[in-house]
Amino acid sequence: MKRKLQFAITLATAGGIPAAMAESGFVEDSTATLQLRNYYFMRDFSDIQGRNQQSKAEEWAQGFILNFKSGYTQGPVGFGLDALALVGVKLDSSRDRTNTGLLPVHDDGEAADEYSRLGLTLKTRFSNTELRFGEQTPNLPILAHTDNRLLPQTYQGTTLISREIPGLTLQAGRLNSASMRNSTDDGEMTVLIINDPINPRRLAHVTGDHYNYLGGDYSFNANRTTLSFWQGQLEDIYQQRFYGIRHALPLGAWTLAADIGYYTAQDDGNTDAGSLDNQLLYGLFSAKYQGHTFFVGYQGVYGDDGFLRIGDTLSPLGNELPTYQFSAPDERSWQIRHDFDFATLGLPGLTSTLRYVKGDNVDTGPRGFEGEEWERDLDLAYTVQSGPLKNVSIRWRNAIARSNYASDIDENRIIINYAIKLF
Repeated sequence: MKRKLQFAITLATAGGIPAAMAESGFVEDSTATLQLRNYYFMRDFSDIQGRNQQSKAEEWAQGFILNFKSGYTQGPVGFGLDALALVGVKLDSSRDRTNTGLLPVHDDGEAADEYSRLGLTLKTRFSNTELRFGEQTPNLPILAHTDNRLLPQTYQGTTLISREIPGLTLQAGRLNSASMRNSTDDGEMTVLIINDPINPRRLAHVTGDHYNYLGGDYSFNANRTTLSFWQGQLEDIYQQRFYGIRHALPLGAWTLAADIGYYTAQDDGNTDAGSLDNQLLYGLFSAKYQGHTFFVGYQGVYGDDGFLRIGDTLSPLGNELPTYQFSAPDERSWQIRHDFDFATLGLPGLTSTLRYVKGDNVDTGPRGFEGEEWERDLDLAYTVQSGPLKNVSIRWRNAIARSNYASDIDENRIIINYAIKLF
């Protein structure tokens, strides 16, 4: 579905929309934003282990994300149309520094000069229930669209979202394909199984034709408590369930919170990826006071396999970080973290995150020793509060990751974002 950005802008601002739609809220409730994202990514590898012997991944690119959302036509059943246009442009790369996830890589090893895609979504609404056909961006415990590189990942299919009962959100979906974060096309969905952490079972030749999911969240207690249940199935490969609870408790000037989740997964149907067995339990607990938020977390992996997911997606695991996932077979990990909002010191717009995760007890398979790893991340972010650069944000992420069974990593990212509201 490769298209140029100009096409999407023309679509979003076209004047040829039928008058009936214009008179009934299709246009009046429409919004369009253009996000400019400049992304520098550098990852140095040392003590390299595994088949990939690349010592550095370093690229710089510019992204354009146009997001158009229409209103709905009037009547018992309303109709609308959304469009998502994505363009990525290479600023700096070389054949020996590719594979950052920012840019596609050609067969000759060179990164693409530019890439783009366009996704359309037809939507219909009845009461508080919405049915969507086309481009999808799910954000679920069992499947999330990843937006941690230049352009976001998307899926294609049909989804249903219902909010008919106060506090209860139900969703169901059937997805047919996926567009990875540095892809131009709609591709098949592959499975990533963290078994041998050095050479994960990234079974590119094993693909699922459909991903089906069903579940919901129920919030009560003045929205301070949320219960969740979700079930997903990558047909003939694996099925997965998630049970979760989140709770926040105000105590004077403090707010205590807990996020606890449990996953269980097994092979499905024709077992195209073989026998699978995984369970994962995590708990993330926090205490917030003024500009400070302190976290402590635990994550344990059980069963014969590591955590299961589609492709390179992220998951809302308690201890998953941008570099190491801490979800290898039998792994146990702990996290400490501190977030700070400098607005309490008179510096609005400036925030920081410092976190450290330590994992051990990893089953390294035939190598026969206990795997251990740790990662330290520092994030500093600032959003301009006023003036001609108002709402421009810049974020620096520095990560150091060390392991006795996988490659060591030193990483830096600089991301500049500017969202322009077109209408």
